[in-house]
Amino acid sequence: MAKLISKIVELWHDRKRILGLPLSFTRYALSEDRLFLKRGFLNVRQDEVVLYRVRDLRVSQSLWQRIFGVGTVTVVSTDKSIPELVLKNIRQPNEVKELIHEYVEKMKIERRMRVGEMSMDIDGDDTVDFEDNV
Repeated sequence: MAKLISKIVELWHDRKRILGLPLSFTRYALSEDRLFLKRGFLNVRQDEVVLYRVRDLRVSQSLWQRIFGVGTVTVVSTDKSIPELVLKNIRQPNEVKELIHEYVEKMKIERRMRVGEMSMDIDGDDTVDFEDNV
């Protein structure tokens, strides 16, 4: 039986930081098609979100985060097991958000997915129109 070995190419990686220093056991990574979260030292938990499932990205920075040059990126997805993936206390949060956004769009184009924004109904009511695989 042949052994399958695949190397995931990381486009970005970082650790959750405490006082601006990477002292935690929480690690984040981005590949071309997935976003990874790995937590723990003895008991390790690994989660991932497939990028085409990402619906929204948010960046927030508290006063303390701004002082230490870090921020939080929140990734909202349609993944049932991880509807929100929070990348806490990472360096350059705005640049990371833009990098994730770039690869989310690439994945959606590659899969020929389109999400419609707000559209007006005949009555004039606002409705949300989600169209996948169009």
